[in-house]
Amino acid sequence: MATITAGATRPSKTHYPVIAAISVSHFLNDMMQSVLLAIYPILKLHLSLSFTQIGLITLAFQLTGSVLQPLIGMYADRKSRPYTLPMSMLLTLSGLLVLATATHFHAVLVAAMLIGMGSSVFHPESSRVARLAAGQQPGLAQSIFQVGGNMGSAVGPLLAALLILPRGLASVAWLSLAALIGAVLLTLAGRWAHAHMASLPARARQMVDHGLSRRTVLVSLGVLFVLIFSKFVYMASLSNYYTFYLIEKFQLSTHSAQLYLFVFLFAVAAGTLLGGPVGDRIGRKRVIWWSILGVAPFTLLLPYANLFWTGVLSVIIGLVLSSAFSAILVYAQELVPGKVATISGLFFGLAFGTAGISAALLGMLVDSHGLQLVYQICAFMPLIGVVTIFLPDIKETHASGH
Repeated sequence: MATITAGATRPSKTHYPVIAAISVSHFLNDMMQSVLLAIYPILKLHLSLSFTQIGLITLAFQLTGSVLQPLIGMYADRKSRPYTLPMSMLLTLSGLLVLATATHFHAVLVAAMLIGMGSSVFHPESSRVARLAAGQQPGLAQSIFQVGGNMGSAVGPLLAALLILPRGLASVAWLSLAALIGAVLLTLAGRWAHAHMASLPARARQMVDHGLSRRTVLVSLGVLFVLIFSKFVYMASLSNYYTFYLIEKFQLSTHSAQLYLFVFLFAVAAGTLLGGPVGDRIGRKRVIWWSILGVAPFTLLLPYANLFWTGVLSVIIGLVLSSAFSAILVYAQELVPGKVATISGLFFGLAFGTAGISAALLGMLVDSHGLQLVYQICAFMPLIGVVTIFLPDIKETHASGH
């Protein structure tokens, strides 16, 4: 197999305050977005929605981000605009206000699209800034950035259970405060990135040739796309329909089901934090092997478990499966050096699109055949992880992220 090797060109210092600011902003961004998913039971009851409509809401949210993120990433690599980062929070804020006042299905679709647009602006440029601040620890920086988002996704259902469920849909408007805080943090991070890019010596901005052929790079990217597909189809089944599954199968209350979702998403956050630095140490391909193919025995058991073991298995699945994304993203960035925002936008967009389309299709399958069959079918998705064998080994890569 081919091995990627390159010399270090990125400045060695890791700027932790900048990474922390981006990570906290990611926390706020994804917390606000996950509230939309967490209040699906409320929306379903309040607006008399079908599971197909629930899936279409997710599709509107995810597909908006999926289409726009790669385009914004390509623009950012050609002409970086860190000061556009606060705009992402303002778009999300607009979506939240529409959601808080929604009285029909189409208003929720508009809200979902605005929130998706916020994500499309946020992820490529913020991932680029995280890479810029990473020094010689790109996996760690990406994990810290990612874990902010995953922690936000975990807190969203808890916030929905404690704030929105007792007070009604209008209380979503209070999340506007989080958007304003995020806008301030992103303004500060954008200011640092702008100043830092201007002060970089020309040699630190040069791309590093990893020695792989164009065909090998394209095949490797294709393999990573397949892995993203398998991961996010399965994750869509849990993040969108886990609460409904628990309510239907185990007769849990909506409040209790949302707490189970919080525990699962917290495990996802923990796994994300581990995936990057472990990949820096032992190699990203090993992390990808373990996180996707290694989770298959647990996903295959989940549809047949009782309530206790459903909770345990969901934690294991969240912990193991989530460690893949940071490793996959940094691996892809090293395959295409000098295109950090493009690759970030492409992979975040692919993740959003896969999750959105899967949610819509799974929603139709739930309406026609029930939740149990959906979980039985999706349990086999991690087995696709066997395609990892076609990835070249990466021993050491320090391609410039600028």
